[in-house]
Amino acid sequence: MEEALGKEHPFYTWSLMYLGKLYSETGKYAQAEDLFLASKNILEKSLGKNNLFYEECLDQLALMYWASNRFDKAAENIREGLNIEKGMLADLSNYSSEKGLAAFISNFKGRRDRDLSFAQIHPSLIATCYDNTLFHKGFLLNAVSQINKIAQSNLATTEQYNQLKSYHRRLATEYAKPIAERKNVEELEEKANTLEKDLTRSVAGFGEAMRQVTWQEVQQKLMPGEAAVEFVHYKFVDPKPTDSTMYAALVLLPGAKEPAFIPLFEEKQLDGLLQPKGKSKPDFVDGLYTIGDAKNLLYDLLWQPLEQALSEAQTVYFSPSGLLHRLNLGVIAMPPMLRGEEPGETLADRYRLIELGSTRQLVVPSSTKSTGNDAMLYGGLLYEMDSMAIASAISSLGNELLATRRGLDFANADSTLRGGKWNYLRWTDVEVSSTEEIFAEADLRPTVRKGYEGTEESFKAIGTNGPSPRVLHLATHGFFFPDPKTTDRGRQTADGGEPVFKISDHPMIRSGLVLAGGNYAWQTGKPYRPDREDGILTAYEISQMNLSNTELVVLSACETGLGDIQGNEGVYGLQRAFKIAGAKYLIMSLWQVPDFQTQELMTNFYSLWLEDEMPIPDAFRAAQKAMRNKYKSPFLWAGFVLVE
Repeated sequence: MEEALGKEHPFYTWSLMYLGKLYSETGKYAQAEDLFLASKNILEKSLGKNNLFYEECLDQLALMYWASNRFDKAAENIREGLNIEKGMLADLSNYSSEKGLAAFISNFKGRRDRDLSFAQIHPSLIATCYDNTLFHKGFLLNAVSQINKIAQSNLATTEQYNQLKSYHRRLATEYAKPIAERKNVEELEEKANTLEKDLTRSVAGFGEAMRQVTWQEVQQKLMPGEAAVEFVHYKFVDPKPTDSTMYAALVLLPGAKEPAFIPLFEEKQLDGLLQPKGKSKPDFVDGLYTIGDAKNLLYDLLWQPLEQALSEAQTVYFSPSGLLHRLNLGVIAMPPMLRGEEPGETLADRYRLIELGSTRQLVVPSSTKSTGNDAMLYGGLLYEMDSMAIASAISSLGNELLATRRGLDFANADSTLRGGKWNYLRWTDVEVSSTEEIFAEADLRPTVRKGYEGTEESFKAIGTNGPSPRVLHLATHGFFFPDPKTTDRGRQTADGGEPVFKISDHPMIRSGLVLAGGNYAWQTGKPYRPDREDGILTAYEISQMNLSNTELVVLSACETGLGDIQGNEGVYGLQRAFKIAGAKYLIMSLWQVPDFQTQELMTNFYSLWLEDEMPIPDAFRAAQKAMRNKYKSPFLWAGFVLVE
């Protein structure tokens, strides 16, 4: 290589690097170090430091130093590599599309696993890992949300933004069709990506909104008695990869010299607890969250290791990771008499728990500001098709909506119904009626859509001709399908197989809500009329809406908190969709919550928030505690969580 290409050619340095890797793998660390350093020096002179070749060289050096127990040198190279990686990603975010950013981020997944594994055994990297977590957790969600918010407030970019949304709505329709029936998908994707890149470059203030946040800035926002906890999960590396996925907590306290790294458990331990193993759902949930044989396994795994670090904390801001998105932490029972607690106490009794997408939000809070006092409520919906009633409801919205149709033409099936149909939820009628009264007394202007008035057309009209409502409440059925196996993806509804949306590669298509008349499309795989919506509202469609004026979204439906968990980006589903659309607070469910108890919880929550003027997090916590005092079974009330 040297003779043919010269020493400054990337192929030559790549050869040095791989020969060095061979020496490192076989324990010849001195020879490996010489080759890695030679490669590093050549790359720095020929290409500079800000490139993937140089970053890869640092990565190999770090692993070699780690394997030879030179931990300080390993940490030095890891830190330098992280700074380069974050710099490249920050630069890329100024001109790339979400798809391009996602592809770039995927290159570094293994390195974040390595960094957290190293921090587990060597404290010199803990503070760096906290900064890294602040930067990476929800990076794509933050980028997309910031583009949406800033572009909508900038008259110069509004036209571009509306055109981008138009492309995404057309793509949503095509993604939902069988592959053979899709038209112009590649062309639409290319147009959307190009326009998104242009929009990113032209949006004023985007760079500042995406700036890096440090652990010191988060610490400065913490008051005495508060704590910030970033949960993380990672494939354990030592320094070679293992088959173990570990969970840990990065804990930050006021006045601490740096964050603390607290190992928690191996993923298979928690996964084992989350498997029903033949139990009914109520029995499984009750067993998971209550004390059995004087202990609670969830508490032992997740919280007992944190007790000492949080001994002085009353308020805990936390950001979940991995399978922790499937849990309601506040409901976890504490062993009796742990520190004088009464029997039956939960974590929510001991701490004021506030769930965030990232503790970065303490420094860069949501910019959602509600300018009105309107509320929109959906409940008591009728799911069987009545074409005349649906047409009448749509007509009352205005004919202009028909010109902006953005629905999906696909068949749908629920994880429990398996192709059945959705039944009427009689208590949702009571729920929205009670809520309407509370809203009216609190000077909120409620609009209620029941029966056939709760169409998909009516929902998509929200935010199109004026600001979105301050409160959006949806009491209906929700669904989520997990990522399908590869062997299932080619099956189409027309061939007698699974419906397209269930086997979609896009997780935001496999999660959604059922609105008026939705049973027809659910059972037939197509809308009643091609020029109408199908009544099945997917997360992808919601993400294209403008809910930037909405302070609170309540998803009083089943499984609305579920979705695919994708690394640092968290849950891809309804939660992500409403966040991208601009909503600040979300209340959503982790399992199929009973209809009657749900309306009790929601009515109580609104009363505490609007009549007693409690902050939303405190009102939600108090309402859930009141339900716990009334009903012993957590299954009946603990399924809902609040996320900011």
